[in-house]
Amino acid sequence: MIGFDTNAPLESLDDEITDGHVGNVIYLGGWEGFDKVRSTSEHLEGLVSDASTGGVGLIIAADQEGGIVHQLRGEGFTRPPRALDQAQQSPAELTEAAAGWGEEIASAGVNLNLAPVADTVPEEIGTANEPIGRWGRQFGSDPEVVGEYVAAFLDGMSQAGVEGIVKHFPGLGRVTGNTDFTAEGIEDTVATVEDPFLEPFVAGMDAGASMVMMSSALYPNIDPENQALYSSAVVTDLLRDRLGWDGVVITDDVNAAALSDIPAGERAVRFIGAGGDIVLNGDPNATGEMLDAIRAEMAADPAFAEQVEASVTRVLTLKDEMGLLPCSAAS
Repeated sequence: MIGFDTNAPLESLDDEITDGHVGNVIYLGGWEGFDKVRSTSEHLEGLVSDASTGGVGLIIAADQEGGIVHQLRGEGFTRPPRALDQAQQSPAELTEAAAGWGEEIASAGVNLNLAPVADTVPEEIGTANEPIGRWGRQFGSDPEVVGEYVAAFLDGMSQAGVEGIVKHFPGLGRVTGNTDFTAEGIEDTVATVEDPFLEPFVAGMDAGASMVMMSSALYPNIDPENQALYSSAVVTDLLRDRLGWDGVVITDDVNAAALSDIPAGERAVRFIGAGGDIVLNGDPNATGEMLDAIRAEMAADPAFAEQVEASVTRVLTLKDEMGLLPCSAAS
């Protein structure tokens, strides 16, 4: 999944889709106004062909959580409140509100909302939690309550025909640093495989989340060596095997500061090797290096090639459910 910056020319991703066969796009940088987003989505949809994408439609995504995180704004888009404020209403009321927000972005051609946040921020940490708590991106401090609102948000998006996800597995609520901007303070020394803070993620999976987004933090009680997105102990052993998730797993933006010391190609290869599926790459200029690295690793390692094939199957299964395959019942 590659980033489409709001300031980039309309045709800026054409080569990546038609020649590089990239199948997923995310709007980044704050897109102003419904008409601009709708016309760009129509342009992207027009690039779908047998030659470019095998006739398979694109996942077109946006971050539309609410509060500080709303990539689609201006005329035609409602700015949802931050999650802490969303949780001041009942779950049923949130579902109704989320359905309205979902209808707006669906009309603009967006079929995936990279929301909601399923992280639980303890009261004693609160705003000291830089990535989530500081901005009120969490639904609360009680994982059971958070799970109820995660499910309610997803239900509303689904009613509007928009897929949702849960993020940032296995949870960013206890860290202090923000992985987008620093490599410091992004360790959760409390989380284990029996962490109650996993409950909102399970609630979201049960409620129909289409993807699980991985955290870029370190969880030493689960894997002392690898950040979550590169950890088979987290992605495969915990998420897939222990919690039973057989759907799509996606990274947070791999251009984050927390990953900056790792070569671009290695970022992609290590994630897939850990059991992941979609690499979210906000920098289109890194796409070629990532694709080359994946192809080289497939040629060198049959087991890795099998992992890629399994990932392709999971993504195509989701796209079939979204009506994006030529033979999809919903298409």
